[in-house]
Amino acid sequence: MSSSLQDTLPCQDDSNNLRFPQRASGESTSTIADDKVEDKTDDEGYDWELDPVNPRNWSSTNKWITLTITSLYTFASPLASSILAPGLPVLAIKFGITDPTVLALTLSIFLLSSAIGPLFAGPLSEVYGRVRVLHLGNLFFLAFNLGCALSPNTASFIVFRFLAGLAGSAPIACGGGVVSDLFAERERASAMALYSLGPLIGPAIGPVMGGFIAESVGIQYVFYVVAAISGVAAILGLPLLRESYAPVIRLRLNSMAPDPEKTTAGHPALTAPQMDKWAYLWTNLKRPAILLTRSFVCFILSLYMSLTTWTIINDFCSELFSKVYHFSIGIGGLAYIGLGLGFVGASVFGARLSDKVYRYLAAKNGGKGKPEMRVPVLIFGSFFVPVGLFWYGWSAQAEVHYMMPIIGTTLFGFGLMTSFIAMQLYLVDTFTYAASAVSAASTFRSLLGFAFPLFGQQMFDKLGYGGGNSLLAGLAIVIGIPFPIWIYYAGERIRAKSPLSR
Repeated sequence: MSSSLQDTLPCQDDSNNLRFPQRASGESTSTIADDKVEDKTDDEGYDWELDPVNPRNWSSTNKWITLTITSLYTFASPLASSILAPGLPVLAIKFGITDPTVLALTLSIFLLSSAIGPLFAGPLSEVYGRVRVLHLGNLFFLAFNLGCALSPNTASFIVFRFLAGLAGSAPIACGGGVVSDLFAERERASAMALYSLGPLIGPAIGPVMGGFIAESVGIQYVFYVVAAISGVAAILGLPLLRESYAPVIRLRLNSMAPDPEKTTAGHPALTAPQMDKWAYLWTNLKRPAILLTRSFVCFILSLYMSLTTWTIINDFCSELFSKVYHFSIGIGGLAYIGLGLGFVGASVFGARLSDKVYRYLAAKNGGKGKPEMRVPVLIFGSFFVPVGLFWYGWSAQAEVHYMMPIIGTTLFGFGLMTSFIAMQLYLVDTFTYAASAVSAASTFRSLLGFAFPLFGQQMFDKLGYGGGNSLLAGLAIVIGIPFPIWIYYAGERIRAKSPLSR
């Protein structure tokens, strides 16, 4: 990436300090007013790292309250994306949908907008702060799910599903950034595991809930339940959620100072570069696309995350158990419990393993940690993904006892969650703008989630469950094994070439 793409805005390093990149050679003076920005109170011994306002210095209680509420916000959107899956036959009857592609679109349109939303939500959280984006995203998400429940026809339903996915992507885009804001590298694994439960456990719980709700009281109540969960999150979040993005906190403190030469409430004023607000906004909005297209590490991890995401199983799991094992809509949702068990097991085991491996490798490196120290756990988790897919596919193909494919989904879920935690940690540790990096990966993941239902069932109809899952397992092996090993050895050299890396 060329130096002209370096941001001229305040950003965080891993210690939560503000850094101000210098103006590139030949850059217009309308973009930035001063080549050098000084904290005028540094000479008085002020240290932001010791300031109690710094989110890294909050009490453990405040940190975990903030993270838990963020995780609850993040849980609602993936839940909404999958809770509809078992009830698609009921939805088809309600709206008279006979075209299978249109029926699949009612489910996957949510993921299309979820791919678009992070491109805006992540960067906006680095302009206006995490809290505003999280609150607004959750409240709009609640409203649009009510719109889904009250939709009179297919067209309006698809429109509201699209808008719900757009709003619901905000917490997913910001969550990785909140983890980076609150926790130092050595403390992040457990926090990332809690945050990651939302995007992964939601798709496992959603079909269980959705199947019984659609079968017993009606498909519209699926969306009332999602709206209620968002409402509970808002009731907790509006009074308790605190801003965690250090640059926004310090600039707000600066704006409160009557005299920029003096301090406000004991905090030194910060003189920031003056920049046209639209240029400022555009610089932030284009960052996820830059990371995804010009950072090969970000691209390859996002690709692997996309191929192993829950949507690979989400879109055919209930179809298998209804057709092959003749489960009802409600009981068919229980087949997702295997995925959920795998996710929960990996959240506990994977987080501890990641912390232990990171600390061990950092100690061997003279106490200095590196993002590549997350990769061994990624490689470990990657072995379980193809094993789970092979197990699931061929046991389904043979029509053996239904517990056998469920065990396969458990192995898959364990590998997916373990890999997911490691990949998220690597992105957060590597890139200065953590929310933008996570947003880039989320966009890629959601795009595949949108596309897969449109051709996935046809693939399994042609190849069978064994052949189709073998194809996916082969892709997981080709991308998931050699590339993490390559990143482990070459990642530091590649990161050094990117101005957006730490």
